[in-house]
Amino acid sequence: MMMLSQTEIENSASIEECYRKNTHSSERLYTQALTAMPSGITHDLRWQTPYPLYVSRGEGCRKWDIDGNEYIDYLSGHGALLLGHGRPELVEAVQHQLERGTHFGGNHELEVRWAQLVQQLIPSAERVRFTASGTEATLLALRLARAHTGRSKFIRFAGHFHGWHDHFVTGYSSHFDGSVAPGVLPEVASATLLANPGDEESVNKYIDSDPDIAAIVVEPTGGHFGSSPLDPSFLKFLRDAANAANIVLIFDEVVTGFRVSPGGAQAHYNIVPDLTTLGKILAGGLNGGAIAGRADIMGQLDFAVSANEGREKIAHAGTFNGNPLSAAAGVAALQIVATTDVCDKANRYCADLRHALNEVLADEGLTWVVYGEFSGFNLFTNPKEHEISPLDFDPIALHPLEIVQNDTKLMMLIRLGMLINGVDLTPRFSGWVSAVHGYEELHSTVTAFRNTIGMLRREPGLTI
Repeated sequence: MMMLSQTEIENSASIEECYRKNTHSSERLYTQALTAMPSGITHDLRWQTPYPLYVSRGEGCRKWDIDGNEYIDYLSGHGALLLGHGRPELVEAVQHQLERGTHFGGNHELEVRWAQLVQQLIPSAERVRFTASGTEATLLALRLARAHTGRSKFIRFAGHFHGWHDHFVTGYSSHFDGSVAPGVLPEVASATLLANPGDEESVNKYIDSDPDIAAIVVEPTGGHFGSSPLDPSFLKFLRDAANAANIVLIFDEVVTGFRVSPGGAQAHYNIVPDLTTLGKILAGGLNGGAIAGRADIMGQLDFAVSANEGREKIAHAGTFNGNPLSAAAGVAALQIVATTDVCDKANRYCADLRHALNEVLADEGLTWVVYGEFSGFNLFTNPKEHEISPLDFDPIALHPLEIVQNDTKLMMLIRLGMLINGVDLTPRFSGWVSAVHGYEELHSTVTAFRNTIGMLRREPGLTI
């Protein structure tokens, strides 16, 4: 099946009608999925109306749905695919390991090489412990910080995402007042001290008034890879504040690690945390995560160290920690990160993409803006109608929670419009760039964005 022509798009009654015409097989499969899974999905970000897209394969920076439609891919495996789909070195490494075994129930050579590469790249990585996901890594990081300090509470920042476990639900996308999310124990939620990103005063007040703070946890580029951006000077403040109060500083680099730079945000900003959580690119797009940090804190996981210090070791199991397939992909991916300019390539392309999309907005007379840093981008549709120039905008000037507030119906239509025009990104019109996106993709993305704006202006009952 081929994408609709521009004539067919212009003659359609609505954006949703165009989407339905393009994706009959996705609609049929979603009807089946609804009978098997809640909302028919396995990840909240994949929910959309009228139904999500079903993908059959990916190659490089492109992917194809089950109707045969081709898309430029900016979801990039939720940011994990810095190297794109099907990178030959990774495919070869995984195929080779698949023939040798997928799980040994024991130690293996690849996990050692994988950990050494993390140590080589990440400044804070005196020791490394693998997990099966980034969520598991942040959970373990909190446990380590509490055991190390003998304290129970932690400071986190509104809108920052650290996984879906109980400790980090409060203040991510809701419950900014500290109220308890469904299914979370009040005792767990009460350990969260929620602050606004960049708010030094509130952090100081927490530290001065509460001696029971074990950790400060932060996404170093701001919530969701800078969708609510953070001034880098705030990281220096947090480092100094944590040092003064003997608090463990945790950088959640699940997204930024190996993407901002080979050494993550901490290497780029030259600010070293006590613990770092990793994921996404770590395993080359397969499942995997890690916690890396100071040897004395990581010693809480060490049998000999714990015995010598006369304390109980933190128990940590995990059937798929450092599993051979993820390790094979991870070693291949990190070797490429360590020896080539893939981070710089992705960062340069994304800077050009953001500028080109903002030129479209300026040409169209819209006071929206595409913003971001490094290899990520986000759209702000300015629902409060601030005086904004898309070609001259400082996202830090807005409140970090306001800049992520867009009209959800409008964003859904934009997402559908971009899909109709051959571009896939998140429902928030955000995305991650890979090192294999090129200027053919940039031109096509800009054209798709301009066409989508035209579709929005023809949409019945919508004014932009």
